[in-house]
Amino acid sequence: MSERIQKVLAEAGVASRRAIESLIVEGRISVNGEPATLGQKIDAKDRVKVDGRAVRLTVKQAVTRVLLYKKRVGELVTRDDPEGRKTIFKKLPELESGRWIAVGRLDINTSGLLLLTNDGELARRLTHPSFELEREYAVRVLGEMSDEILHSLRKGVQLEDGMAHFDSIVPGDNEDGTGANQWWLVTLKEGRNREVRRLFESQGLQVSRLIRVRYGPIELGRGVKSGGYRELTPDEMNRVLTQVGMERDRKKAERKTARPKQRE
Repeated sequence: MSERIQKVLAEAGVASRRAIESLIVEGRISVNGEPATLGQKIDAKDRVKVDGRAVRLTVKQAVTRVLLYKKRVGELVTRDDPEGRKTIFKKLPELESGRWIAVGRLDINTSGLLLLTNDGELARRLTHPSFELEREYAVRVLGEMSDEILHSLRKGVQLEDGMAHFDSIVPGDNEDGTGANQWWLVTLKEGRNREVRRLFESQGLQVSRLIRVRYGPIELGRGVKSGGYRELTPDEMNRVLTQVGMERDRKKAERKTARPKQRE
């Protein structure tokens, strides 16, 4: 049975549907030797290539997997770097089909929790603003935090790409913070480029350390070394799928499949 190319490639772990649409528009995807088109229907018999590399299409969708990776400062969330710097993808386990998709990004100077999945649709939902998944960060800030600044950061600040604010900002563990260096815990529901840093910088403050400690229902916790990873537990997987509606959609599909066909 043929399906839209965006859906098939997302399920194969190539990228999110939105990213696949961009690849198609850029002419980087071909089907049976011809440029792919938006909305084109394909099946497992078609020969699909992305940037000249063949994509393995299977009738049976791979089991959805999610990794929790603890990123180090200095590592890049990219597959290839022209400068030869360290990338997190070289450390990940191999997949029989598809590839790992990073859920959002962390810049080279940010550490902490990064989720990766082989399911393009799950990656899309986890990053789409409509699902409003909270991201929580521990931030060490250099500078004096006044009540006026706190009010501005909570209410909203005009950045170059629009208004932005923290959904919450509270003092963190300041045992190792001295003088002007203080830790804060902040949450927001967006994933704009360097948004946390830019918010503080807009108030004349400098971020000296930035660690993501939670993404949606998943916390960084302990037990994973820097530069290491682990699979989410069944309970964590259920919480992730439930929060973005995929567990509900899956049960609905199972009920539909199990429903006996009516005779003509």
